[in-house]
Amino acid sequence: MSNIRLPLGHRLSFETGADAIEAEIMAEKGASLGRAGHKVETTLADLKAFDANGGAGDRAALVKAAATAVWYYFIQREACGIRDQKPAIAHYGIPREVLMRLGAR
Repeated sequence: MSNIRLPLGHRLSFETGADAIEAEIMAEKGASLGRAGHKVETTLADLKAFDANGGAGDRAALVKAAATAVWYYFIQREACGIRDQKPAIAHYGIPREVLMRLGAR
């Protein structure tokens, strides 16, 4: 009988077809979450720029676009297993006005 031991910190990984597919799904969820987060950033920046410049135009459309982006972002977070939205609200500084419009048409 042999006394062969693996080095510390080394673990065997037997990748099956299902493991590879699961890894691909997780990667796509992460990429999709990143794209949704970027959309939240840009729509909120547009709304803030409008307010800072005393913009002329349709502010309601900007609020609606931001609310839609935030709603999609929250859905994607939940698809990734992240249920608590409070950290995201704080991170992006999502205004109450936008949160009140989530899911509204």
